[in-house]
This record gives sequence, structure tokens and C-alpha cells, in this order.
Amino acid sequence: MKKIFYTQVIFMLLLSWGCNDDDFLNRPPTNILTEEQVWGDEGQVLSVLADLYNRYVDLSNFRDFPRPGLSTLAGWTRMADFNEAFWSEAGRYGDFQNSGWDYNTWSIWDYGYIREMNLFIRKCTEAEKLSPAVKERYLAEARFLRASYYFELVKRMGGVPLILEPMTYDFNGDPTYLQHARAKESEIYDFVIREAEEIKSKLPVNASEKSRATQAAALAMQARAALYAASIAKYGVNTPQVALPGGEVGIPANLATGYYTKALSAAKEIISGSAGVYALYNKKPDLSENFASIFYDKANNSEVIFAEDYKLQSGKVHYFTGWNQPRYGAEEEEGGRINPSLNFVEAFEKLDNTFAPIPVANAAGTPLYYTNQIDIFAGRDARLGGTVMLPGTTFKGRAVDIWAGFQLANGTIVSGDDRGAQKTLPGKTVPEQVVGFDGPIDGFEFTAQTGFYLRKYLDPVVGSGQRGVNSEVWFIRYRYAEVLLNAAEAAFELGQPAVAAGYMNQVRERAGLITPLKAADVNFDRIAHERRVELAFEGHYHYDIQRWRIAHLVMDGNAISAADLSKDLGKATKRNTQPWALWSYKIYDPASPNNGKWIYKPVKLSRVTGSDRFQLGNYYSLIADDIINNNPKIVRNPNH
Repeated sequence: MKKIFYTQVIFMLLLSWGCNDDDFLNRPPTNILTEEQVWGDEGQVLSVLADLYNRYVDLSNFRDFPRPGLSTLAGWTRMADFNEAFWSEAGRYGDFQNSGWDYNTWSIWDYGYIREMNLFIRKCTEAEKLSPAVKERYLAEARFLRASYYFELVKRMGGVPLILEPMTYDFNGDPTYLQHARAKESEIYDFVIREAEEIKSKLPVNASEKSRATQAAALAMQARAALYAASIAKYGVNTPQVALPGGEVGIPANLATGYYTKALSAAKEIISGSAGVYALYNKKPDLSENFASIFYDKANNSEVIFAEDYKLQSGKVHYFTGWNQPRYGAEEEEGGRINPSLNFVEAFEKLDNTFAPIPVANAAGTPLYYTNQIDIFAGRDARLGGTVMLPGTTFKGRAVDIWAGFQLANGTIVSGDDRGAQKTLPGKTVPEQVVGFDGPIDGFEFTAQTGFYLRKYLDPVVGSGQRGVNSEVWFIRYRYAEVLLNAAEAAFELGQPAVAAGYMNQVRERAGLITPLKAADVNFDRIAHERRVELAFEGHYHYDIQRWRIAHLVMDGNAISAADLSKDLGKATKRNTQPWALWSYKIYDPASPNNGKWIYKPVKLSRVTGSDRFQLGNYYSLIADDIINNNPKIVRNPNH
């Protein structure tokens, strides 16, 4: 017994002696890097920078839920807002049963992210072990990300506090020195434009680099920001109520020309090739498929300037294709949520540069009969088929099964209330399918209730709609076609319509619109139209109608009738308060030469009971009460 006791005492003494060893106690942790270790190693600094990239404001719409700190951004559910589409998901039907949007729908205010970027810039500047070239690039990238976030802030909130140094509380009980007033809206745009100008030469000229900031990415941001500022300055006079006396909201009209000039200059730098060789994507003979391919083809894609990339190998993938692919026969039997509207489909002009409704009937009102479902869309801008999945087309090698039923000789409709439902037609004895497996069925979620599915950004790779695999399709933040359209708009506003036409014709020719626009053809409506169809579902439409101060005209709170659909096509201010549908029916009339042919009918879905009104208070998002309570220097946005 004593031997056991002595053994334990010796063991405890040895343990005590060991624990007093300074070397043992001062061993560095193996799971935490010190600041010296981080800022002394280029790879570790790059990993910190990568985290800042990864927290770029999520415009990708590929996530199911908003990122932390990004307020009410709702991923893909914001992608097709403003009745460019209908949400074929029961939980979203309420979006079409009210009068518009809360003031905080698009709010963001993440100064924690800004602080981390400011800290990165300070610590990277002070880092002594980084090579000068590496340090210069890292700092330029961080400044690009910071300017990008301020751009996203000013688009939504107007002028905000411009904080360019990390602030630290000294615990003296008085935090007032940390409180900053809002800068003018023009001052935030000036900051973004100035930062882009200062950092562009410090970023690489490398057209093959798509997921990190390059000289072209900085110029693309500069052109877009300058165009936005110019628009607000020019068109803000149309909404004098949307302004604040201190300039936190609103930009003086006399600044418009300077901003348009800067936008055109920045765009021209990219177009000239001095920032790298970029060009419109033109690889495939089928023009619709060519347009769709821009958004999933990563192999030598000359159009993409800056994108958020996704790779299965790195574990960063998304389920956007799974949410939105045709549901019938798909992996997981999942999909169908975003249904582009007939309103949007009719925005695509004919190949002779004219606007016309989708031809469902002749002048006398008699239905038009089509041998193939797809024939009704013939002779249109090829971007339609590259953006919208039309009836009679295929995806992943499978025919899209969108049709609403049979129409009998007496006009009676035979359909079903379930996907692929079967019934026995008159004169037959065997039941057969009477409605598409992809719908449309009114109120049946995940079917193509508008008669259409989304095509843009869907991944054609087998398995991309499977939860265990997902998709690698990237989200493009800046691309060459937008640069051309930015240049066109700026040139038009500067009184150079021929120059504007030249830029627009490049984009239009790719879509099969081979009759060039002349200088006399270029007007504001043409500018707005071209952006709407080229950049659809990429996060531009909202901010375009907002900066042009026409959102309250487009979303005026009045319902849309069937007759309204065919009016004012090509007009930027055409009412767009409700999404409409277009349903195809197969003729069943054995005695008629039209037996087996297709007709189409415009439909107003039963779940669409409201009509959107864009209030003057929606032009700038709500600054939350807790922000104002914490900082009394912050003034509220107008009309809130």
C-alpha cells in the first residue's frame, strides 16, 4: 500500500515540475495563427482577402437564404422581382396579393464588413514581409471590394457615413466620437469613381482572371457607378420629393454631364482593349443557345470580366438549377420556381426591329393555329430563347412538357388538376394525358404556371440539379455586353446618338437583329429596352428603373388587363404591375384540318390578386430605427 502511495506522490511531483517548464507553457497554439504569422506570409494574407471576397454583397441569387449581415436580401427570390416573373411556390404567392414592397426590402448596412476591410488595408499597408508587388495588388483588391460595397450601399440607401479607417472604442463612456453623419449621395459615388481610378493601374491586366479584381473590373465598376450617378442627377428633377436638403439623397442636375463623361471614358478604356482583350461571347451557331452559354461556359469566355465562381472541387456550389429547372424528370423531382411572365416575353422585339405582341389571334380575334408549339415565338430576338425556356424546347436532353390541355371543337377545355393528368377524350375509350407534366396548372406550385421556365443561369450538366452534386455555374457581376450598353447610354445622354447606336448594334447583332439601328432610332426607350432584355435577371432592372426615376410609373398600382399587355411595347414606362401567363392548348377536333395543332391564350393567374405600387419611399431603403438610435446624426430617408 505504501509503495502505491509513494508512486503516486512521485508521479504528481514529476507532473508539477513539468508544468512549471517555461518552454512547455509557452508553446504556441497549433490551431490559431498570430497576427505576425498571418501578415508575414503572402498565402495567409491571401486567405484573409479571400474571405472578404466571399462576403461581397450577395447579388448572385444562387443561395436559398440571405448571408449573415445582409439584411433582407433573399437570394434567388429577388432575382425576378417586379413582375418579370411569377414565383411558382405557394409560400411566395403573397408577393402577388399585396400592393408592393416594404421600405426595408433592399436595405443593407454592414459596417462590420467595412471595418474588416479597413483593418485589412491598414494591416496590409504596415506588413513589412510582403513583397512590394504583392502588397500593392492585395491593397488594390481590398479597396476594390470596399468601393464595391459602398456602391451597393449608395444604390439602396443613398448617402451613408464614409468610414475609411477602422474605428476603436476607448471605453471612456462617451461613444459620440464614433458617430458620423451621412455623406452626400454624390460624395459616395465620387468615392467609388475615385477609388476605381486610383487602383486600376495597380491591378493586373488579365482577361483570363475572372474571380479576382482586375483593371477591367475596376473600370467596369467605375463606368456603372458614374452612369448611376449621372442618371440620378439628370432624372432626379422628375421626383423632387425624393431628396434631402443636405444632399444625403439627390444629386444636383449640373453634375450629370460630368458623370456621363466619366462613364463613357471608363467604358471606352475596356472597349479599347487597354485593360485586357474582352469581346462578346460568340461560340455557338444557335444564337439562343449561344446567349444561354455565356452564363455557364467558363472555358475561355471572352465576355466575362468579373464573376463569383463556384467549384465542386472546393466545396463551393449552389442549388439554383435544382430550384428552377423543369421539374418533370429532373434530379430530385425538384424545380420550377421562377416562371418568367408574358409581360417580359413580349418585350423581345421581332427581327425587323419592331415591337409586337406574341401572335395568338388575327385582327378579327380568330385564334392562330401552330403546327409546333415553338412556332409562335419564331422571328424574335434570339435572347428570348436564351433567357426563357419556351414550350416545345428541351433541357438536358428532355422535352419540356408545358401545355394546358386540349380544346375541343366547341371550345370546351379538357385538362386536369395534377401534372400529366389523364382523361378520356370524346370518341375515345382509353384515357390519355391531357395536361403537361410541367403544367401549367393554376395554383399548382413548381409547375410552369406562366407557361414558361427560366433558362438563364440554369446548368445543363446532368447532376447539377441534384442536392448531392449541385451546380458550378458562376454568377457574372460584370460582363462586356453591359460595358457596351453603359457606353451607349452615356453617349446618348451626351448627345452622341450615332456612337450609341454603334455600341448597341454590336450587342443586338449577336441576338440576330442584323438590321442596324441608326442614330435617329436611338432614344431613351431604346436604351431602356436593350438593357431590359440583355441584362434580364442579372440584378439590373430594379436599379435601372430606380435611377431613371420611372419605377413609380412602371409600378403605378393599377391592374393590367389583357388589352394592356399589347400596348406600349418597347416603352420604358409601360405598366408592369402584375405578371401574366401564356398557356398553350392542343386542338382535338378530328374533323378539322387544325386537329393536333396548337393555340395560345393569355391568362391571368388566380393567385395574382394585387397590383404593385412602387412608392416614392421605395426609391431609397429604410435606415432602421436601431441605427438612428445609436447614431442621432443619421437622418432618415425621404418619405419614410
